[in-house]
Amino acid sequence: MEERSNLMNMMKLSIKVLIQSALSLGRTLDSDFPPLQQFFVVMEHCLKHGLRAKKSFIGQHKSFFGPLELVEKLCPEASDLATSVRNLPELKTPIGRGRAWLYLAVMQKKLADYLKVLLDHKNLLSEFYEPDALMMEEEGAVIVGLLVGLNVIDANLCLKGEDLDSQVAVIDFSLYLKDTQNTDDGKQDGGITAVLDQKHYVEELNRHLSCTVGDLQTKIECLEKTNSKLQEELTAATDRIKALHEEQQELKKENELIRERSEKHVEVTKQDTKVELETYKQTRQGLDEMYSDVWKQMKEEKKIRMELEKELELQIGMKIEMEIAMKLLEKDTHEKQDTLVALRQQLEEVKAINLQMFHKSQNAESSLQQKKEAISSFEGKTHQMMSSIKQMEDRLQRTEKARQVAEEKNIQLKQEMGGKTESLKQQLTQLDSKWYSYIL
Repeated sequence: MEERSNLMNMMKLSIKVLIQSALSLGRTLDSDFPPLQQFFVVMEHCLKHGLRAKKSFIGQHKSFFGPLELVEKLCPEASDLATSVRNLPELKTPIGRGRAWLYLAVMQKKLADYLKVLLDHKNLLSEFYEPDALMMEEEGAVIVGLLVGLNVIDANLCLKGEDLDSQVAVIDFSLYLKDTQNTDDGKQDGGITAVLDQKHYVEELNRHLSCTVGDLQTKIECLEKTNSKLQEELTAATDRIKALHEEQQELKKENELIRERSEKHVEVTKQDTKVELETYKQTRQGLDEMYSDVWKQMKEEKKIRMELEKELELQIGMKIEMEIAMKLLEKDTHEKQDTLVALRQQLEEVKAINLQMFHKSQNAESSLQQKKEAISSFEGKTHQMMSSIKQMEDRLQRTEKARQVAEEKNIQLKQEMGGKTESLKQQLTQLDSKWYSYIL
């Protein structure tokens, strides 16, 4: 109850400040005008009061755009407004669509009319709001009456380029706090009421600040979780880099060992060649055979040296490949971070699409229910017509039977009348003859 009264007082004060500042300026207002921005913030808080949380497979969420979509069904004039809001490509959340809907309704000067239509159908609003919500109580009707005064304002609001999805709805109470020290003695009662109003505003400010602190804490927790995940991935990447460094050092050691072995082998072969040359000079026997053997050994040693040089080049190439692999790993980590950001954006879009599909399914179910009711009523009427047709057929059969009986009775009567007429004729002839004889 106290929260509803505080919100209503803030709405009164925001509308009063907005109208006074707009009339003093005498110009068309834009979206950068601070009193107009604060009016939309207060209006959003009023529409969010007592809003039911809808559950989905992603989680619970509250959006005041759901009740505003009912205006399109109840008032056909608002269909263009709703379609233009849905067609805005930069809006991806229901909160952003609700804010755009409020902007367009204020520009059309029909915000009070649309909300009055909603309040006239509270049975539909009960699906979105709690029973003690502001829109379900008398304060909602008072706010709708106050919104009529906004029709004197001309608002020119540009929705392109506005980031309505991520704006933080925080009320700036500095616009509404008054200085009551310079008031006269005859206005002490007004000063006391102003002080009380300021007390309520400060309490509401503290409440909203606590709510924002809670939201920020949840965001910080989410960021800490993501940071911890990224740190784990980074530690895993650093472990892999360390392992690669160790492998690189081991390869370097192996290369050094191979070089030392090759150098030792070359020295040994040099010493062997020297000894062989000395023996060749001393003995000079079997010159051709020994020369051929030495030449073969020299070729083999050259081959071994070439193979060792090739292995060295391979080891150097592997070292270069390891460095390239490390760079690719770093690039892969950056790409994974980018994909995480893209996946989050896709998740938000999926949320919005699911909400739209949910509303469409509700509309389809309602139309299907209406069609089922119409079909059931038509079936009842057809059953009544069939029963009446059966009754008419029974009556027709009865009348046919009665007609046949009447025809038979008529035939019998005609036969009896014929017999009686003949007997009368005979009697008349007898009477005539008797009468004639009597006259004679």
